[in-house]
Amino acid sequence: MSSLPSAPSTVRVDAWLWAIRAYKTRSAATAACRAGHVRINGNPAKASQSLVPGDTVRVRQPGYERILEVRRLIAKRVGAEAASHCFTDHTPPRPAAPALGLPQRDRGTGRPTKKDRREMERLRGLG
Repeated sequence: MSSLPSAPSTVRVDAWLWAIRAYKTRSAATAACRAGHVRINGNPAKASQSLVPGDTVRVRQPGYERILEVRRLIAKRVGAEAASHCFTDHTPPRPAAPALGLPQRDRGTGRPTKKDRREMERLRGLG
């Protein structure tokens, strides 16, 4: 944790989400706040809203929602390991995707023939 800069007194939520690597760019974090995908303690968050340690930040991302508790404030982007010390992830584990049971082609067998393609479409219920 020594690689983290000293903690600022206040940090914008969009800057914090970018710094902990929840979003690739700060503008993406700002857009998520504007779109209503970020909530702080259950309330919709504006990008300029300040965070304090102990806040719960819910970030809706495609397919799931991350629940993060603020442990430390940082405004600059740091390495992934250092960033992981700044929050506690309370996100429940995602359920495993159901196995479709479709046969897989062996690697290196080349392109499927027309017969193979028709068989695959029949198995998928498309043909």
